[in-house]
Amino acid sequence: MYRSTVLLLMLTLTLALVACGDGDDTVAVESVPDTPRMCADVENAEITAEAGGTFQFDVTVRSAETGWDKYADAWEVRGPDGTVLGTRILAHPHVDEQPFTRSLSGVTIPEEITQVEVAARDLVEGFCGATMGVRIPGR
Repeated sequence: MYRSTVLLLMLTLTLALVACGDGDDTVAVESVPDTPRMCADVENAEITAEAGGTFQFDVTVRSAETGWDKYADAWEVRGPDGTVLGTRILAHPHVDEQPFTRSLSGVTIPEEITQVEVAARDLVEGFCGATMGVRIPGR
């Protein structure tokens, strides 16, 4: 009985000291936002070979658009090293059209490239959403 009383007293004293500490030994904790980033995601990308060796891209994007203040404003085709090979500017919001598909033709892709990445950009968040890797037809 005496031993358990002493242990209980020591535990209580330890907890009281920790609670009343001077704060010098606090640990930093990374802040997690209350809401996730609302990025523009590439849901689908199709490539069609065009005459003259260029390609057309048909890209489907989904984004949490609210209007002119926040919408997917572009998507781009990137080579394996990150070089931008083509950019499709999206000139207006698509609040009531989700997901939406837009095309870009005349994209030149060097012969040695067999796969590209397509990424969408949000006006507010930038490039932060899901991207899609696509193989170049015939390569």
